[in-house]
Amino acid sequence: MKLSERLEMVLSFVETGESAADVGTDHGHVPVELVRRGIVKKAVAMDVRKGPLSRAAENIALAGLSEKIATRLSDGVAKLLPGEADSVVIAGMGGELIIKILENGRHMWDSVSQWVLSPQSEIFKVRRWLLENGFEIRREDMLLEDGKYYTVMDVRRRGSGDADQAADALKGADQADGNAQDAASASGLSRLSEDSRMLYGDYLIRTKNSVLLTYLKEEEEKLARFIGDLSAKAGSSERAAERLSELKVQLRENQEVQHEMQGDH
Repeated sequence: MKLSERLEMVLSFVETGESAADVGTDHGHVPVELVRRGIVKKAVAMDVRKGPLSRAAENIALAGLSEKIATRLSDGVAKLLPGEADSVVIAGMGGELIIKILENGRHMWDSVSQWVLSPQSEIFKVRRWLLENGFEIRREDMLLEDGKYYTVMDVRRRGSGDADQAADALKGADQADGNAQDAASASGLSRLSEDSRMLYGDYLIRTKNSVLLTYLKEEEEKLARFIGDLSAKAGSSERAAERLSELKVQLRENQEVQHEMQGDH
């Protein structure tokens, strides 16, 4: 089965194990490939809508995997039980919806060892929510496909009582990622604002992700154009002046992150 680069990246993030669940499974391609490729032995394909779940069931049957992949009508992980999934994939939906699914899935927090998340929007809100609720982004990657940027995150639950420690980490300490990074590079993140780190991602910045750098350069050009267009209006419009000020802050933060990634201190 030929999958998109985004779904291939999602699959590559899932840890080899006994079982996985795919939330918002749509056509069921992710659970089918997880089992077919031997990444997991069994899976649960979940969706809140009957139509997509029916299509997923058909594709699972065509793949000859009906005995290994269960389909389940569920709002998020509401119908998933502790112990049914080592990894949970939540991809292809907005950031606020992913946050809602995680909030409503507290009964799974202690039993799921890995959450693979790929928010389509409001990624900064997801990053902040994770940190404030005792999760850590162990790994993150980014890709450009068909003119759109996507990120995929390997998220793990911290030990109980670590949520406050995680929130403190936001103020300048290096966020652990399981792979020791150069100390000087990691400490350099403290020079960036919290907003910049949540918007662009500590891990992506620290590992000098090439796709993030491409995105930053494109964003820098757009911001510069917007600033140029608004500059003429700022003198006669209070709203234009406020927006101009906001864009200048965004441009400065963008450039600071680029400097950090390129080693220009």
